Amino acid sequence: MVFCVDEKTAIQALDRKDWMLPSSPGRAESYGFEYKPNGTLSQFAALNTATGEVISKTAPRHTSEQFVAFLTDVIASQRPKQEIHVICDNVSSRKTGRVQEFPQQHRNVRLHYTPTYTSWLNQVEKCFARIQRDVITRGIFPTVKDLDRKLMRYIRENNKNPKLIKWKYNVPSRRIRPVPFH
Repeated sequence: MVFCVDEKTAIQALDRKDWMLPSSPGRAESYGFEYKPNGTLSQFAALNTATGEVISKTAPRHTSEQFVAFLTDVIASQRPKQEIHVICDNVSSRKTGRVQEFPQQHRNVRLHYTPTYTSWLNQVEKCFARIQRDVITRGIFPTVKDLDRKLMRYIRENNKNPKLIKWKYNVPSRRIRPVPFH
């Protein structure tokens, strides 16, 4: 199994004072500028590249401890001894001793890190873009608990009919190629 894993941090639970103003001829959809912040939440997600399903969990913060707890949940959702490859970025919370020990404690798990400044290579970023567009941007969240409920409902609904992410390179000369060692 191959999972693309990441977290979206500091998602704000904003209770907007003005409701959305719909678009009309010559005017784009907009919001009033006033809102009340009600706290933040982080969302962890693991995209199964074979099925398009997403395993997700929210947390008040994004620490290496929370990341390891999430990876433990991902592994628990799979068959015992299933070989699991996790693609993730190499932010500082992934470089802690706790995260480095994880594959040693779970011999069937391999962590693969994307190069620095290439988060777009991780397919789970497409999921976060959809969540941002469909839930967060237009959302009104009176509490962090409401934000959590709406994020998880969105994941559950999308998992009923998951879509595979297919990458396509139209210009072969622009493909990323490994640099040979000398």
